[in-house]
Amino acid sequence: MEKNSLYQGQVVSLGSEGEGIIKIDGTTAFVPFCLVGEEVTFKALKVKDNIAYGKLENLKTKSADRVDPPCPVFYKCGGCDIQHMNYAAQLKFKRDSVASTLWKIGGVEAKVDDIVPCDSEYRYRNKLALPIGVNAKGETVCGFYAPHSHRIVETDDCLIQAEWVKSVISAVKKFSKEHGVQGYNEETRKGVLRRIVVREIGGKFIFALVTAKKINCAPIVTELEKTFKDFTFLLNINPSQGNAIFSNEWQVVRGLGYFEAEECGIKYRAGAQTFVQVNNDVRAKLYARALAEAEEGAVALDLYSGGGMLTAMLAQKCGLAYGVEIVEEASRLADELKEANGLNGKMFNICGAVENEIENVFKLTEGKKRIIVCDPPRKGMERSVVKAVAQSGADKIILISCNPATLARDLGLLIGGLEDFSGALYKTCSYNTDYEIKSITPFDMFPQTKWCETLVVLTKKN
Repeated sequence: MEKNSLYQGQVVSLGSEGEGIIKIDGTTAFVPFCLVGEEVTFKALKVKDNIAYGKLENLKTKSADRVDPPCPVFYKCGGCDIQHMNYAAQLKFKRDSVASTLWKIGGVEAKVDDIVPCDSEYRYRNKLALPIGVNAKGETVCGFYAPHSHRIVETDDCLIQAEWVKSVISAVKKFSKEHGVQGYNEETRKGVLRRIVVREIGGKFIFALVTAKKINCAPIVTELEKTFKDFTFLLNINPSQGNAIFSNEWQVVRGLGYFEAEECGIKYRAGAQTFVQVNNDVRAKLYARALAEAEEGAVALDLYSGGGMLTAMLAQKCGLAYGVEIVEEASRLADELKEANGLNGKMFNICGAVENEIENVFKLTEGKKRIIVCDPPRKGMERSVVKAVAQSGADKIILISCNPATLARDLGLLIGGLEDFSGALYKTCSYNTDYEIKSITPFDMFPQTKWCETLVVLTKKN
């Protein structure tokens, strides 16, 4: 296969990114926006050995699963991956992708349940993080990054965001044009407006405008007041050249800078940086399923507990829960959450390394049924944490993951699909550990994208 040449072939399967896989004369080509069974013409953009990456040029035959993407910038924007699939096909793709990834990476061969769907295929997100920049003419633009780049694809709407996204984009553009406050240029480091982040919680809104220098926000606040009534507005001044969205410099412009909110009976304070799953519908389904696995009277140990939301839910359900979090500020917020919900004596927050605290908690609770709940960051668990969990003797382990690849690695180590030899992982499929899989259930937290959340329940072998 040669670069920049055209080829024809049939899509035989889909990759983990949702791209079509086509095999021609010993070369495997990955081509986005194709579906299984379709005959396509594609251009080879990159070829290395027997692997190629291509661009779809023409569809000779169309799959029955293909639909016309409703978003006008779908093929340019990096926000969605699979709008060209009907929703039933999306759900099947994600379920199959989880199963395939678990086996290929972790040596985990197990039944994967049908994915729990979202009630809304579009307009499901409660959070917006909107890049602001400039185009080639120097005009301020708002939109979302193109795939694998920081080039902004301009748009006035986003169909996976709530309807209010249109009012936010309109207000930013009007503020920039009428008051001469230009978008930020990452290449020249000139300009002011970098990003606006919005969170909706219970009909209330938290706005955070990120700028390269301090500015007068009164005009944009006034513009937003035409559409939004109950909101707080913060200014974050971030002159750094890095990719971090926020700096540590904040100014509250309107309101208190936070709202009181409630989730599953737990009261909490929500601010611009508070982590809340972006899909209200699927979040409720996921937490309900996880809590159903946590028996009353058991001791729950919540690893990577953050601000303590899940720890508090577990304390309320089980009667006793410990949260372990290494970030001091997050652990302090978890203590505030405990006080606000009257969970003294039921909820205990430990600031420390997860792998060092599991044994300590289990010594304190010896003789009781113990459940480990682990919802790590996208990178998954550290190897030392996996080892500590595997050796803990917990009666049940509940894993929540937003990344099938790191879930596969961690789960493989926990059940013996993988073994660690001097830091290198090998697929052995010995399954000689103390735990076995009870269930694997994906949840469609992110319709129209390749991503999903997965809940895994492990039980101790008899």
